[in-house]
Amino acid sequence: MTEYRRFQQSGASWFFTVNLAERSGNRLLINRIDALRTAFNHVKHKHPFKIDAMVILPDHLHCIWTLPEGDSDFSGRWGLIKAHFSRQIEKGERVTTSRAKRGERGLWQRRFWEHLIRDERDFRQHVDYIHWNPVKHHWVRSVKDWPYSTFHRYVAAGIYPVNWGQDINLSNLNSCE
Repeated sequence: MTEYRRFQQSGASWFFTVNLAERSGNRLLINRIDALRTAFNHVKHKHPFKIDAMVILPDHLHCIWTLPEGDSDFSGRWGLIKAHFSRQIEKGERVTTSRAKRGERGLWQRRFWEHLIRDERDFRQHVDYIHWNPVKHHWVRSVKDWPYSTFHRYVAAGIYPVNWGQDINLSNLNSCE
């Protein structure tokens, strides 16, 4: 892993949790993974940022972004990603009265959770948490079995062994949210 150098807000790295509005039983993010990838690529092209780590689960996602120096607008990027994705999805979701009055869709929770990465240790802990998340939520038994994760990129780069998480206690990774 590269040395982590940016700890200030502008040009910093951030951990995010972003949820669908209706989580229970919702598989929209993996069922429409291509639409989600298109939304990310569209926004990254117009408003660059680096995705350091990411996992897409059926109803939520976790990721770490590093923003360009002089840029701290992660909120604007999330708004654009959510909007671009939503435009690719046929209407039909439940929309609250409040959202209907504002002309909003009902796909995403309005807010998201963010955490400024403080140092290299914090970065590594959140990367591990991201990659462990499909096991935590019982979608798979082994991290390597979840296809919607940068874990595979980390294995290819030699950062993780392919069997990472199988022979060690990772119960402490349940607390990054």
